[in-house]
Amino acid sequence: MADHGEVEYATATGNDYEEHEGTYEGFLLFASIGVVSLTTIMLGLAIGGVLEVWWAAGLLILLSIITAFYGLATHSHTPGIVVMVLGLFALAAFGLGH
Repeated sequence: MADHGEVEYATATGNDYEEHEGTYEGFLLFASIGVVSLTTIMLGLAIGGVLEVWWAAGLLILLSIITAFYGLATHSHTPGIVVMVLGLFALAAFGLGH
């Protein structure tokens, strides 16, 4: 067999490493926003299903969806985390009054 030598794939022709890094960072951002959004939706379902405060559950789910799109547009997961923390406070507040 012919010996082609060692190829360094990070510097090989046709390999755009910067584009790969950008894609990976986008994937991590999308995954973190998804985890935060789904956790917030589950909090909303807990507020609605267990505590029977469906208006707060609907509001929390709606805010979760809005902040997910906003976070994807601005490349930030901070608004989603803020809504998730508000959901935790709502769960505690409605749970104590229930």
